[in-house]
Order: sequence, then C-alpha cells, then structure tokens
Amino acid sequence: MDKSKRLFPKSKRSFRRRLPPIQSGDRIDYRNVSLISRFISEQGKIVSRRVNRLSLKQQRLITIAIKQARILSLLPFVNNEKQFEKKRVGHSNY
Repeated sequence: MDKSKRLFPKSKRSFRRRLPPIQSGDRIDYRNVSLISRFISEQGKIVSRRVNRLSLKQQRLITIAIKQARILSLLPFVNNEKQFEKKRVGHSNY
C-alpha cells in the first residue's frame, strides 16, 4: 500500500523525553531511603521497570537495595497507613 493512500496518516507529534529517575550522581544504596522510597508503590510493592523507566541494571540494584532496607527495618515491608487512618476515623466517637 502506498504511503499517500493510508487512511490514518502518521501524526508528527513531538514528545518531550522524560528525565531519568536516577541521576548519574545518585548512589543506589540501601541507606539512601529517600531515593529508594520513590520506587515503592502505596501498597509497599516494588514498582515495575516499565513504570520506573529504569535500565535493567538500575532496576536490579534498586530491588536489592529495597530488600536490604526492609530487612534492616529502614523501610516497611507493607504500607498499611491508609487502613490505620480509616480505623482511627471510624472509632473517633468513643
């Protein structure tokens, strides 16, 4: 099929390249809790590589760092803050 006869011509949208989530100066380490916590979902799960936009090597290092931080109790295994807030609000009548 000829390019001129296409039903839906390709749009020439320009897209802005997203900045990498980890800068070159950032060290991926279990002690860097502020960096690691960006890659954990609200439920406490490690966010996938597609969502993070990390390279394979960076994702592996992040995963290892998160697991080490959890074992050393720098990060929680499960994030239950919302459940506790709901319970507190519900029992405020007493």
